[in-house]
Amino acid sequence: MADPTEFLDPKALSKFSALDLVARLVVEGFVSGLHKSPYHGFSVEFAEHRQYVPGDELRRLDWKVFARSDRFYIKQYEEETNLRAYLLLDASGSMRYSSDSVSKLRYGQCLSAALAYLMLQQQDSVGLVTFDREVRSYLPPRSAPTHLKAIMQRLTETGAEQETKLSNIFHELAERIRRRGLIIVISDLFDDPKDLMAGLSHFRHKKHEVIVFHVLDPYEKTFPFRNWTMFRNLERGGHQILTEPQRVRRAYLEAFSSFCREVRRGCFQRRIDYVELDTSTPYDVSLSRYLAKRAGVLARGRSS
Repeated sequence: MADPTEFLDPKALSKFSALDLVARLVVEGFVSGLHKSPYHGFSVEFAEHRQYVPGDELRRLDWKVFARSDRFYIKQYEEETNLRAYLLLDASGSMRYSSDSVSKLRYGQCLSAALAYLMLQQQDSVGLVTFDREVRSYLPPRSAPTHLKAIMQRLTETGAEQETKLSNIFHELAERIRRRGLIIVISDLFDDPKDLMAGLSHFRHKKHEVIVFHVLDPYEKTFPFRNWTMFRNLERGGHQILTEPQRVRRAYLEAFSSFCREVRRGCFQRRIDYVELDTSTPYDVSLSRYLAKRAGVLARGRSS
């Protein structure tokens, strides 16, 4: 059985456990909580009318509207409800890369665990999906405190070997996840940017809110190699190539910078939160900064 403390450093969690991860867009659920929902309740804030259809409860008819229009309309409401979140953790081979002691996968595991802990503390529902070229593990969202152990167990069992095609996975999950909620992607995002954006757009088309945590190793960002180096593809059969880094450094950095710019711009255009994470920065520090910034944006949005 997995040790629930394996990915949860109490000192790290203390820095952000008081911050609420509140969904910015409308989400759907059933239990009273912090988040706005399109779920139509009864003794809550009025939202809108819709035309009566046979089978609707007569007590929900708006007789004042009938008196004015001679048509039957039903009152619909929105209620405060808990969040349903899905943690999507990339477990493809490229996530194994590490220039130091912390691989991108390990970093993503810690981040997933911390987010699951936070949302369960808020009595929100959280699920976990791990994937490479296909969905490897799928835990539906639940809000029970005991669900944390199941999430930790899956995280412990997660390894990174195969290649991946993020867009295919996102399209599959967008069709599979029927009820609107919060999609949290934790990945190095190594895919064609256009295909990647098509997959993320599918989530937005389904009215999900999306947060993308782009996990990168500092060496991927700076390419500090100087001497002849053997580079190995961690996904496609372990193909290796020996090269002199100085000869390819400029082209690599330009291509990498262009890739990140395109992904960042694509997320902005689709109203997706994009958060670049560097594995050299402790995950608790990065997450604290993001949640504090997010809380500030939400507070400004409410006051405007």
